[in-house]
Amino acid sequence: MTLPAAQLWFGKTVHTRQRPFRRSFTHRIAMLEIDIDRLGEADGLAKLFSVERGNVIAFKAKDYGPRTGGMPLREWAEQHLAEAGIDLGGGAIRLLTFPRVLGYGFAPISVWYGFAPDGALRGVIYEVHNTFGETHAYVSAQEPSESRQSADKEFHVSPFFAVDGKYQFGIRRSQDVLTVTVVNFDAEGAQHAASLSVRPRELTSGEVLKWMVAMPLSGLGVVFAIHWQALRLLLKGARYRDKPAQREKRVTLARPENEPAEETPKPRKRA
Repeated sequence: MTLPAAQLWFGKTVHTRQRPFRRSFTHRIAMLEIDIDRLGEADGLAKLFSVERGNVIAFKAKDYGPRTGGMPLREWAEQHLAEAGIDLGGGAIRLLTFPRVLGYGFAPISVWYGFAPDGALRGVIYEVHNTFGETHAYVSAQEPSESRQSADKEFHVSPFFAVDGKYQFGIRRSQDVLTVTVVNFDAEGAQHAASLSVRPRELTSGEVLKWMVAMPLSGLGVVFAIHWQALRLLLKGARYRDKPAQREKRVTLARPENEPAEETPKPRKRA
């Protein structure tokens, strides 16, 4: 089955904190998934959506990957996947993200899916972005369509968690639903879990209008929700940590649960 050049995904995100007190909240979300090799085709799908131009919903390549404009998105993704021993053999790469809405956008996480030519999912890049303008990529080989991987935590995201411990990533993707789960572990066990669960919709101007009616400020809303929840944590007495300098390491390899890390993975082609 050939996927469209771009499509929308609607659903919710859930965050649950375990310590030093339990707190959980849920937000509605809308996301865009786009084939990075078919940007021109995606640009013509709906009058209220544009690629590299301002619109109600917009995708701009400079918001992702190298962010410099000097390297194509595919080259950036292939280089990162190769560090995890993944060669897609020219298969599709699709990016699931929070696009710009009415000119503004912030994507706390973007998920890059790398497929073999036969359509099998082979690799995933979790591109994390904090509110200080910094980014980090966690890269994982993906054998089945549903599995878990772990990676050392290397990047500052929240002032309420130290940059130590590990993440556990879980992913499930089908034609009807997509879920991503990230659990933050420290020496005492799981301390925070974030998940998103979304369902697909065709990218049309009608669906964009429905998005605007349901979530008219969703671009700014992501950042507002982050700071609002941070304020509530402060009022409840959560410990605040100053932001550390970003580490030089910008790519971390994830590995299947219970499997030791390989020091030098060798790229492998997929038929």
